[in-house]
Amino acid sequence: MSKTKLTINNNGSVKIEGDFEIVDRSGNVYGLQGREVLSICRCGLSKNKPFCDGAHNGHFEHEAIAFDLPPKKV
Repeated sequence: MSKTKLTINNNGSVKIEGDFEIVDRSGNVYGLQGREVLSICRCGLSKNKPFCDGAHNGHFEHEAIAFDLPPKKV
């Protein structure tokens, strides 16, 4: 099985691709109807949270550039 890939989009959502499951805080599974690609809202404006509906257009700015986190605390 290949890894699940999350892409942080500039000025928008988080795109998820691959074999994944999304659950709420109680562990209930969202019915994704067989989707293997979808986007999660980052801006908080979607009317279909946690999924992106494009409401961020012109209202959310973030340039997504990868960086290294500091070392994990033990």
